[in-house]
Amino acid sequence: MPSLLKVNNLCKSFKQPFGFFGSKEKVAFGPVSFTLEKGETLAVVGESGSGKSALVRTIAGVLKANAGDIYISGNSIRTLSSQQRCVSVRMIFQDPSSSLNPKMTIGKILNAPIELNTNLDAKQRHQQILDTLKLVGLLPDYLAFYPNMLSSMQKHQVAIARAMILNPDIILVDEILTTLDISLRFKIVNLLLKIQKTNGTSYIFVAHNMHLVKHMSDQIMVLHQGKIVEKGAAEEICDNPQHEQTKYLLLTHQPDYRK
Repeated sequence: MPSLLKVNNLCKSFKQPFGFFGSKEKVAFGPVSFTLEKGETLAVVGESGSGKSALVRTIAGVLKANAGDIYISGNSIRTLSSQQRCVSVRMIFQDPSSSLNPKMTIGKILNAPIELNTNLDAKQRHQQILDTLKLVGLLPDYLAFYPNMLSSMQKHQVAIARAMILNPDIILVDEILTTLDISLRFKIVNLLLKIQKTNGTSYIFVAHNMHLVKHMSDQIMVLHQGKIVEKGAAEEICDNPQHEQTKYLLLTHQPDYRK
């Protein structure tokens, strides 16, 4: 049986201005190869600029790869429609305050992906929204709220609900914990773990803090300057790091329970 997700020699680079009229290629990451199984969490860690966010945005389809292949359940994403890709892979962006449309109610925000990507009628869509709200721990009353009426924690819950609304196989989580204090970070992590246990969802979790990802990850992949420098079981990577960059990340991201 093929892996749920297989990334094979994926590469991404950008053109940057150089001189007065020229340009040059800047490599964001690559080549990168890995697999992800059903119900598994892969943490992608590294310093700022290591290519973490560019990698997950490329997998999500927000960015276009320069080379390499992505397979979902053995099928190349090149053969999937945009609807099939949206149903299979969803993304939680870094800052819910900027990724949630301030002019739309929570009900409309959650309804949009279902309306665009399924053939469900209005009654079925409403029930799916209610079920998803319950999954993330929010009451139906929040459907009439606007994002600016929510707390930081509630905005994160809505962002998770929007990602889960189509019951995808894979959720890409792009550093959503950076704006939260330590107690709320663990609440969000525990919510994601609960959803994973209930739905069998797989995660690719982008973060700086290796101590936090150890709590929820099966595998850790360390990126440095766009390259994979270390990859393996989370406990082994954290307890017995081999690469200097991994050791540096562990030393510079000690837990701070005063926050």
